[in-house]
Amino acid sequence: MERYTLEQRLQIVQIFYQNNRSVSATLRALRPFYGPFNKPARSTIDRLVAKFESTFSLHNVPVPVRARSARSDENIAAASASVQEDANVSLTRRSQQLGLSVTSLWRILRKDLGLHPYKIKLTQELKPFDHLKRRRFVNWAQEQFENDADFHRKIIFSDEAHFWLNGFVNKQNMRYWAGSNPHVVHEAPLHPEKITVWCGLHAGGIIGPYFFVDDNDRHVTVNGNRYRDMINDFFFAAIGWNGRGRHLFSTGRGHMPHSTRYNRNIEN
Repeated sequence: MERYTLEQRLQIVQIFYQNNRSVSATLRALRPFYGPFNKPARSTIDRLVAKFESTFSLHNVPVPVRARSARSDENIAAASASVQEDANVSLTRRSQQLGLSVTSLWRILRKDLGLHPYKIKLTQELKPFDHLKRRRFVNWAQEQFENDADFHRKIIFSDEAHFWLNGFVNKQNMRYWAGSNPHVVHEAPLHPEKITVWCGLHAGGIIGPYFFVDDNDRHVTVNGNRYRDMINDFFFAAIGWNGRGRHLFSTGRGHMPHSTRYNRNIEN
C-alpha cells in the first residue's frame, strides 16, 4: 500500500464513510481525483478500511526484523580471518571450528564476504629439468624436419584406456526420487574386472583399437609382456613396417608396464 500517501488514504477512508460504507459509491466518487484507470481497486479500499478499523491508523504496520545473531559482525570477522588463514577447509569443518551452523556460515561467506567456492584445477607437475628436456626435444624435432621431408609421416601417437566391465556408478549424479528414503545400495566389488584398449594415430590414419588378451584369449589389462606382444604381433603389421626405416613411436603417458628395456628398444 506504499502507492498512496497518507493524505490519499485519509481521503479514501473519508469518502468511504461519506457514501454509507459503499465501495461502489466510493469508486465513483474517487473517479474525478484519480481518473478511470488510476483509481484504487476494490480490494485496496477493503484492506485500507479494515486496517483503519483494526489499528485506528493509516500508517503501514512495521514488519519486525529478526536480529541476525549468527551473522553478527564478530562472526563475520571470525569467518574472514579463518578463510585468510586457510582457504582450503571444507564448509562443514570450518563451521565446526567457528561454532556456527553450515547454513549460517554459507550465508556469511557468500552474502557478507562475497566469496565463491571455486574448484581446484589439476595440471601435470613439472620437474626442474622438464623445461630443458622440452627445449632439447624441440631442437631435435626441428633438425629431423630439416633432414627428412617425410618426417611427420613417421610420427605415431598412442594411448590406452581402462574400461570397467561391471559399470561405474557416480553417486554424485545418481538420484532416486521418492516420498521417503528408499535406502538404495549399490554393491561394488573390491577389485572390479577391467580391460585395457590401445589405439594409435599417425599420418596414415587410426591404428586399432587393440584389446589386450591373455594366453587364454580373455580380455585383460596391459603389462610389459602383453604390450610387447601387441607391438610385435599387431602394431608392426598395422603400419606395414617391414623392418626398414625408422618411426618415432610415442607411448603417450609412459606407464611402467611399457617401460621395460625391450619395449623401449623396439619403440625406438
